[in-house]
Amino acid sequence: MAAGFYPYFHVVESQQDPEVIVEGKKMIMLGSNNYLGLTSHPEVKAAAVEAVKKYGSGCAGSRFLNGTLDIHVKLEERLAAFFRRDAALMLSTGYQTNLGIISSLAGKDDVVVIDKLDHASIIDACRLSYATVKKFRHNDMSSLEFVLKECGDRGKLVVVDGVYSMEGDIAPLPDIVPLCRKYGARLMVDDAHGVGVLGKTGRGTAEHFGMEKYVDIIMGTYSKSLASIGGFVVADEDVIHFMKHNSRPLIFSASPPPASVASVIAALDIIDREPERRERLWHNTTKMMTAFKQMGFDTGASETPIIPLVMGEMEQAFMMWKTLNDQGVFVNPVVPPAVPQGRCMIRTSYMATHTDAMLDRVLEIIEKAGKKLGVI
Repeated sequence: MAAGFYPYFHVVESQQDPEVIVEGKKMIMLGSNNYLGLTSHPEVKAAAVEAVKKYGSGCAGSRFLNGTLDIHVKLEERLAAFFRRDAALMLSTGYQTNLGIISSLAGKDDVVVIDKLDHASIIDACRLSYATVKKFRHNDMSSLEFVLKECGDRGKLVVVDGVYSMEGDIAPLPDIVPLCRKYGARLMVDDAHGVGVLGKTGRGTAEHFGMEKYVDIIMGTYSKSLASIGGFVVADEDVIHFMKHNSRPLIFSASPPPASVASVIAALDIIDREPERRERLWHNTTKMMTAFKQMGFDTGASETPIIPLVMGEMEQAFMMWKTLNDQGVFVNPVVPPAVPQGRCMIRTSYMATHTDAMLDRVLEIIEKAGKKLGVI
């Protein structure tokens, strides 16, 4: 902090557009999960305003008691239809959603099998569940099979990220599903970064692979493509009904505010109506991935709009962040425990609303910085 290399809690003074104002300075935003650019869409903002006018600013209680509004039910029905599932349930944050699902469904006699790179909220949820936790090597199917075989006939829940939030790679569901079926395990996909991004119609990782009917539970958040705050789970009706009466993070938390809920409904409508947003997002992703590889950057196994630039040691990552920050490019340095030691990175992410001119400017700045620091 004293040396000026502290990259966290910098204050953004504008909406999450491709260009933002950070502490008085205009910057190109490469650090947001606003993949479809919907947080500033006029329809989304208008829906939030109208919801506040009708319902007020909050619910003053939990969903379990006084906090279920008709707008909550409408969104849950909309989510269930969107994902072609029986039912849906929303919680107040994405983090709480993982806690609410895993802690209610897995008990002390069960095993939760997770990828070593699963999101921190999944790891914390496993602790809350009292279930035995076993990890397998990232996207390694022989490791997953070894773990599943070890579990015997105990109840088993396999939990993976659809899109891994730091590396930007995708869980190989066509390989995971047969193993789950072979060993009698249920499968849950945290698709926070896949919804709106992957799949022919933006339904996420399961749709991307044509595996929708083989995934038991899909979890997602509103804070990425859905332009708000909160989380949801879609599954069979009996699973959702059970969670409603056993999920402590649901029962003992205040209900999502009306403005947030209305924003998501509007965002879902736009996703269905404007597939060109997803097409533009992938244009931008392909453009940047191709350029970075041509420059010589290590982008890991990324195949999504999350493109890491692997730096190696922590000092190198912070120096790269500082150089880009000074040049007006907002990025996120990622260091342990979010990534393994020696694999620190600059995490870049892209929006449908980035223009080619913005991205060309970014590429020029990043290439110069990479050469200056000896990364490329």
